[in-house]
Amino acid sequence: MRYIITGGSGFIGSRLSESLVADGHEVIILSRSPAKQSASSGVQVVQWDARTADGWGHLADGAFAIVNLAGETTGGSGVIPLPGTWSDKRKRLIKESRRNAGQAVVAAVAAATVKPQVVVQMSGIDYYPATNTVMTEESGRGRQFLAEVVADYWEPATAAVEEMGVRRVVARTAPLLNLETGPLPASLLQFKLFAGGRLGSGKQWFTWIHTEDAVRALRFLADTEAARGIYNVASPNPVTNADFSKILGRVMGRPSLLPVPEFALKLLLGEVSALVLEGRPVSVRKLETLGFTFRFPMLEAALRDILKR
Repeated sequence: MRYIITGGSGFIGSRLSESLVADGHEVIILSRSPAKQSASSGVQVVQWDARTADGWGHLADGAFAIVNLAGETTGGSGVIPLPGTWSDKRKRLIKESRRNAGQAVVAAVAAATVKPQVVVQMSGIDYYPATNTVMTEESGRGRQFLAEVVADYWEPATAAVEEMGVRRVVARTAPLLNLETGPLPASLLQFKLFAGGRLGSGKQWFTWIHTEDAVRALRFLADTEAARGIYNVASPNPVTNADFSKILGRVMGRPSLLPVPEFALKLLLGEVSALVLEGRPVSVRKLETLGFTFRFPMLEAALRDILKR
């Protein structure tokens, strides 16, 4: 079956592509710079402008799935995000990149004689407000910047395909645990320097998912005909930031004794400090009820697998 992946050259897209190719599927990655991509064997990389269906839209005709992962990164390109990560210009890029990519997907689906069977729309749990209450797919949205990105730009961008009779799944995904992206690299650096400890009060929730489970969940949602609408994609066992620090310290054999004060993080990172000082626990009962099972439901086992400890 043919899968088209926008944003497929990013970390999650690359892992998803590898998984699909290993099972014999045809995988097409859309990239603004195909010549710079070192796609794995069996993956076709196609030029696109991240705004339209020009040059690739015909590939959607008869495809099984379009997986829309595209969007300007919200955490910046470094291990530790900098204050300018959310400048006014960057905020516009973050929002517009998601809207434009979604509109391109809609245009490709509209032009297809044989419509794709499913569009998987990537999203994030930042949709929800920072809270200690467990959020379900029916819970209300937050009002912070990332909630605006998710609720007003990312998720609605591909909604029109449903009116064309195409099944659509929205995957509200938690931060991915891996060695290259997301929250783990910065935390590892902190502990390697023997400066590990909670961030701020440590009471904020840290909802996470092992990258392998995230890839498996995206494939499961694409393959399962009964999957329609919004699904939280996260570990069933979120932890507080303080507990995350203790568990990571134990796995690494490092102390977790040096908390970083909230005021220091706000002074250093500005508005971007919300990435580490705000959190929300989410329920994945809807995903599990559909039949999905996690390989890494517990944080310590997930960290030991990633770190090979």
